[in-house]
Amino acid sequence: MRDRRPVDELSIEELERILAIRKREQRMQRLKRLKQDGRVMPAAAAPAQAVPQSASVQQEASAPAQKPPPAPRPAPQTSEPRFEDDLFAERPPEDPERAAQRKTIINRILLAVEIAAVAGLLFLGTGMIMSINALEQETRAAQELANQQRSAGIPTPEPTSILTVRIEDYVLPGGHVIEADDTVRFNLEEFIDDVPSHLRVAVQQQVFPVNIVRPPETPETARSISIPRLNLDQSIVQGTDWDALKEGVGQVQNGAHPAAATGNVVLAAHNDIYGELFRDLDQMQVGDEFTIRTNSRTFVYRVRETRIVDPTDTFVMDDQGVPTVTLISCYPYRVNNKRYIVVADRVDNAGA
Repeated sequence: MRDRRPVDELSIEELERILAIRKREQRMQRLKRLKQDGRVMPAAAAPAQAVPQSASVQQEASAPAQKPPPAPRPAPQTSEPRFEDDLFAERPPEDPERAAQRKTIINRILLAVEIAAVAGLLFLGTGMIMSINALEQETRAAQELANQQRSAGIPTPEPTSILTVRIEDYVLPGGHVIEADDTVRFNLEEFIDDVPSHLRVAVQQQVFPVNIVRPPETPETARSISIPRLNLDQSIVQGTDWDALKEGVGQVQNGAHPAAATGNVVLAAHNDIYGELFRDLDQMQVGDEFTIRTNSRTFVYRVRETRIVDPTDTFVMDDQGVPTVTLISCYPYRVNNKRYIVVADRVDNAGA
């Protein structure tokens, strides 16, 4: 009896069976049609050959006993149709021992593959590390070589001179104050405000040096000065600090000397203390001559100008491009808030 249930009421298994039946019917119809068209040849039966009885008996006697063919698998006791697709599901179960052997072999193969992969990764990693180390060493060597080449091309800088401060950069020598009780002190008030605070101690140490070291004498060192107008013949001390002007006429340490082709030899002395050596310096007139002696020569100078300046007018000690002498003393007498300046030029060919 034909099943008239709608498709929606059929189960998946029933639908699969119906589909298999339809496919089988289509194959059978296609095979039948091919036979009708003569495109499929029926299989011919092989002709039977007569075998002599003696030979047949001999073959039967010599042929080994064959195992009986396996019993056919009993047909399933079911009324449902069976298809080719169901045969695979009814295969007999595999022998557990063979399955275990096959699983062991597969596991060993996979283990060998994993070991080989790990060994390969270790080999590649070791090679990469060695390559990186070699590259770093090459880079470091190249950097050192480049640095050496760059350093060789850099000129060696000249050593910088040590910053020094000179009191002559701020005030003219000879400044002092006479108190009411006739005591004398150095006049710091004339210039100390113009000195940076971090340099004031160094400047004061030049006024009152602890360990006085005078420069050694040379054949060009000025030894004495003779001024006929002042009736003065006095030795020259190297330096214009407080102790130097106590001893006599002091020379500013600016590197100038009488024999040089240029330079300003600056000499200073007090006018109202410590012998009053330059008390009458303001009596010098333009054209007056005086001499300065060294160990080997005597130089004649002629007065070019005189002037009165402030204690901080240090420009009068600058090099004027010709060999000159500048005489400095405090002014006026016992007031000492100015400086009296006498500028003289060296008379050419006067050295003898």
